[in-house]
Amino acid sequence: MDAQQLDRLFRHTQFLTSAAKLSQCPPDEGREVAFAGRSNAGKSSAINRITQQSKLARTSKTPGRTQLLNFFSVDDHKRLVDLPGYGYAEVPEALKVEWQRHLTEYLENRVSLVGVILIMDVRHPLKPFDQMMLDWARAYQFPLHILLTKADKLSRNAGQKSLAEVKRAIKSYSDVSVQLFSTPESTGLVEAQGVLARWLEASGDAAE
Repeated sequence: MDAQQLDRLFRHTQFLTSAAKLSQCPPDEGREVAFAGRSNAGKSSAINRITQQSKLARTSKTPGRTQLLNFFSVDDHKRLVDLPGYGYAEVPEALKVEWQRHLTEYLENRVSLVGVILIMDVRHPLKPFDQMMLDWARAYQFPLHILLTKADKLSRNAGQKSLAEVKRAIKSYSDVSVQLFSTPESTGLVEAQGVLARWLEASGDAAE
């Protein structure tokens, strides 16, 4: 697909529903891609930029505001999922543990899940949560694509250095890829949309 076709695919994405646990998720059919990342890494902003909508996914300067699994319909058979941000949300520890349990259930048991977009701040990549997601992708044999967000916060050379470091770190993982991404400058937008389109358009068991 070219840039215009990719824009057309995602620009009509709409909010579908929110779920606190697996049993509340939409019917487990079609294909969906989940967005995961540490709190304040730019996950909701990336979803908004990819869909060319400023307010589709709720953004906040307060880390940890995404507390539910938020589902967005690309069309009747394709969805994007904004997962709860992991990290330093100002909520009780017991609630954090509960979020993590439901997140794990979703990642392990959701049949229609065909890939994960892992959001990392380009200035602080490969934190423990990121490593956990990489290991999960390896264990469950799901493709994972990393967006190194906030690339506009670094010089070109510094951004390329961070990208090279992450590429080295994921060398032993199969079906894991990485790119630079910037919401305000649209850096890497077409590349990210292309990955999503390939995953959502592909035929396979998960689409049945």
